[in-house]
Amino acid sequence: MNGIPGLRGTEHIGFTVPDLDQAERFFVDVIGCERVYNLGPFTRDDDWMQVHLGVHPRTVMRELRFFRCKFGPNFEIFQYESADGQAPQPRNSDIGGHHLAFYVDDFDTALEYLKSKNVEIMGEPTASRSHSEGQCWVYFKSPWGMQFELVSFPDGKAYESGSAVKLWHPAHPEL
Repeated sequence: MNGIPGLRGTEHIGFTVPDLDQAERFFVDVIGCERVYNLGPFTRDDDWMQVHLGVHPRTVMRELRFFRCKFGPNFEIFQYESADGQAPQPRNSDIGGHHLAFYVDDFDTALEYLKSKNVEIMGEPTASRSHSEGQCWVYFKSPWGMQFELVSFPDGKAYESGSAVKLWHPAHPEL
């Protein structure tokens, strides 16, 4: 058997934002998440921050807020005062670059909703081909420039058609 014994899946994804209030408005008012709790501030006079979090030992974690966004992993969102400066938002092509994808039942309705909220949409929707045929997606940005993806594949993806192993599917959430 390979992997971490007892692994069930992803519980949460943590990321840092420049302004927690702005991030909360975006995640709650636009995306539809719910804040579960908040903690902080955290500051230490020893090397705990460096040893446990990999940041400068005098960095202050102003606050973290924990959000639940329907099904899937929770979000643990941080705001730091970095003692040694902060790097800009990474691009997808940078080491550590990333995006978060939100699955929706009705792609067109969800896209129109984001546009009505003045969310920056990156290009036009793309219909996937090859292994992901059946999927439609488009990237969009948060107010602080973090990239997200809106994705839907209501009839499944091509790679599932000949496979005995099925991943989560909107028509069969019990899988």
